[in-house]
Amino acid sequence: MLADFMPFLANVLVQLGYAGMNITSKLAMESGMKPLVLVAYRQIFGTLAIAPFAFFLERKTRPKITKQILFQIFLCSLTGATANQVFYFVGLENSTATVACALNNVLPAATFVFAALCRQETVGIKKASGQAKVLGTLVCVGGAMLLSFYHGHIIDIGESSIHWKYSDNMTSKTTSNGSNFFLGPFLVMVSAVAWAVWFVIQGPTSKNFPAPYTCTALMCFMSSIECTIIGLFSDHKVSAWSLSSSIRLIAALYAGIVCNAITLCLLSWSIQTRGPLYVSVFSPLLLVIVAVLSWALLREKLYVGTVVGSVLIVGGLYAVLWGKDRESKQVKGIEEIGEVTKPSSTEKDDLEMQLHPQAKADNHQTGSA
Repeated sequence: MLADFMPFLANVLVQLGYAGMNITSKLAMESGMKPLVLVAYRQIFGTLAIAPFAFFLERKTRPKITKQILFQIFLCSLTGATANQVFYFVGLENSTATVACALNNVLPAATFVFAALCRQETVGIKKASGQAKVLGTLVCVGGAMLLSFYHGHIIDIGESSIHWKYSDNMTSKTTSNGSNFFLGPFLVMVSAVAWAVWFVIQGPTSKNFPAPYTCTALMCFMSSIECTIIGLFSDHKVSAWSLSSSIRLIAALYAGIVCNAITLCLLSWSIQTRGPLYVSVFSPLLLVIVAVLSWALLREKLYVGTVVGSVLIVGGLYAVLWGKDRESKQVKGIEEIGEVTKPSSTEKDDLEMQLHPQAKADNHQTGSA
C-alpha cells in the first residue's frame, strides 16, 4: 500500500513545487526583477544544489566525459535550460501564471512532432494509437491558439479574502503596466518547443552518458554561464542583480534549489519506479494548483477563453498519452510473442537432427575415424 502511495505523493509534491515557482517568480518579476536575471540566478543556484548529488551518488559509476559528450550536453543546455527558461520566464512576465502553465501542457504534443520528424517516433496513422497522437496534437495546438487569441468574458468566481503585501503591490503594478496577451503566450509556446527539442537531444545523450545527475549538473553549469551573459547584455546595472529584496532572493533560491534539484530527484525516482507515462499524467495538476493560487494570492481573473483553451490542451495531452501508452503495450506484446515463439537452442538441435539425421551420422563417423 505504501509502495503504491509514495510515487503518487512524490508527483503531487513535484507539481506543488513547480506551482510555487510560478507564483514566486511572477511576484519577483512584478516587484522589478528582470526575468533574464532570475533565470541566471536559477541556473547558478541549481548548479550549486545538484553538484553534491552528482559527486556523491555517481562518483564510482560515472562514465568518462569525452569531447563528444560535452558537446551533446552543451546542446542540451542551450535548448533545455537556456532557451526553454529564458522564453518561459519572459513569457510569464508578459502573461499570467495560469496561462503559462496551461500552454506548458503543449509539451508532449510538440515532443511527438519533433520526435516524428527526427524518426525517433512512429506516427502509425492507420492505427488507433497513431490517430490518437495526431488528433491530440491538433487539439493541443487548437487549445493553445484559442487561449492565446481569445479571452471572452471574465468568469465571476468572487474575490479571495487572502491579503498579501506582495500580492497587493503586484495588483497595482499589473493594472498600470498591463500584460501583452499575444507576446506572453507566444513565448511560452516557443519555450515548450525548445523543451521538446531538448527531449529529442537528451535521448541519445542519456544513452551515451548514463549519469543523470552529472549530466544535469554540467548542463546547469553551462546554462548558468550562458544565461549570465544574456542577462548582463540585457541589464548590466548592479541594482538589477541585487537580491536585497526578500521576494527576489526567495524566488531565485526556490527556482534553483526546489525546481532544479529536489524535483529532479523526485522525478528521476518516479520515472524509475513507475515510468515516464505515469509522471506525465500529473502535469495538468500544475494548472489546477496554479489557477487556484493565482486567484487566491495574485487576484488573477479567469476568462472564458482561458478555461476552454486549457480544457482543450489537457484533453489533447491525455489523447497523446493514451496513444503512446497503447503503442507501447502493442510493441511489448509483439516482443513477448516473439520471445515465446523463438525456439531454444535445444529445440533447434533436435530439429536439425530430425531434418538431417544422415549428415549428423556421417559427421560423427568422420570424427571417430
